[in-house]
Amino acid sequence: MASAAAPTTLSLLKIATSSSGTRARASLLPVPSSTLLRGTPLPRLGFAAADPIFAHHVASKVQSIKASKPSRGVVSMAKKSVGDLTASDLKGKKVFVRADLNVPLDDSQNITDDTRIRAAIPTVKHLIQNGAKVILSSHLGRPKGVTPKFSLAPLVPRLSELLGIQVVKADDCIGPEVEKLVASLPDGGVLLLENVRFYKEEEKNEPEFAKKLASLADLYVNDAFGTAHRAHASTEGVTKFLQPSVAGFLLQKELDYLVGAVSSPKRPFAAIVGGSKVSSKIGVIESLLEKCDILLLGGGMIFTFYKAQGLSVGSSLVEEDKLDLATKLLEKAKSRGVSLLLPADVVIADKFAPDANSKIVPASGIPDGWMGLDIGPESIKTFNEALDTTQTVIWNGPMGVFEFDKFAVGTEAIAKKLAELSGKGVTTIIGGGDSVAAVEKVGVAEKMSHISTGGGASLELLEGKELPGVLALDEAIPVPVSA
Repeated sequence: MASAAAPTTLSLLKIATSSSGTRARASLLPVPSSTLLRGTPLPRLGFAAADPIFAHHVASKVQSIKASKPSRGVVSMAKKSVGDLTASDLKGKKVFVRADLNVPLDDSQNITDDTRIRAAIPTVKHLIQNGAKVILSSHLGRPKGVTPKFSLAPLVPRLSELLGIQVVKADDCIGPEVEKLVASLPDGGVLLLENVRFYKEEEKNEPEFAKKLASLADLYVNDAFGTAHRAHASTEGVTKFLQPSVAGFLLQKELDYLVGAVSSPKRPFAAIVGGSKVSSKIGVIESLLEKCDILLLGGGMIFTFYKAQGLSVGSSLVEEDKLDLATKLLEKAKSRGVSLLLPADVVIADKFAPDANSKIVPASGIPDGWMGLDIGPESIKTFNEALDTTQTVIWNGPMGVFEFDKFAVGTEAIAKKLAELSGKGVTTIIGGGDSVAAVEKVGVAEKMSHISTGGGASLELLEGKELPGVLALDEAIPVPVSA
């Protein structure tokens, strides 16, 4: 994250009232704090003392949100699930399961994080307990043709341990030898195919390759949310040859939370968006501005917003070609009545390094030669106060350079706050990527309502995009979600 300053120009929202009591048009003129409307004390949610009007505007908005009633939600992208299939549907059937087993391996081919393997287990267990023959497929890494270091062989011991049976491993994903292994597979057995991306036809979604994969099975289950945003042979192509084609438990849960909870959230609904660049989160921010009540921004992207407001950002990360966009997003938030909060203070450093000299400054006080790498304590306090008003929170992107312990305070504070809120019944959704790594690092992952397993897929869903791997599945009747 780059450095930040107190956004004084964000407070230039003058609200005049006519003699008749009607609200006049807002003007973008500097206004002294003495013109603040008087009345009931408001929660302190401003950016800085230099920004009293904007502080009042935000506090008013949040106070009004507190009084609103939670709405009921409906899952809006319901797909037929593996749970809808009966024992008679599965007994003795060959089921092609596309999972996302793309786990990190060290130089010795040891799994360093088995989260995705564990996430796939409920679907596979359900199938084998109902007597199905599971043909498990996945990719690993970005191989260029057959690449031994990207073989799925290192996954077999952990899969076998978690499933409680010996998983059989194929040396290919199509061909006569694979067909023989499928034919010898007992009811309740599991065959792990080799990396489907060893074939270039996988990512090209070539029909003949998809047909060869599909020929191994009787029906299809997609539980690979992390690749559902790609129209590949094993995620979209096979559905043209296998019926039924249904969602696995993990994929269904992702849809329930990321589509259901976000499209019809219990309110107030807050979104926290971080990360280094505005450009990578444009679609997410624009989409969330249509849905949320409060939007908190952090990470390196904030300096583009600050510079767009005329603030000095030192040597902080700035996307010069996105300055106009940042201004438009701020205007959109204002026009939609969304409380958009930028950090009031930041932790700045004299270089991008874990041992850099650092200090805390107001967002408007970043000196030349210094860069912002985290949000400051005042910002953490302000963000926490805003989050205390919420019923649903989704988080995507860190608040700073959390890989460096010295600049991980803001990100870790958000993780701990969401864990606290989750314990109070607030729906907390961690939308993939670095945010997942952050809650894992802090040790609060188990306390969150939902942690998404897909980085790019999560982002695209939050942007409101349709995922090819999901669209290809059989439809189901929408299921009401209790308030």
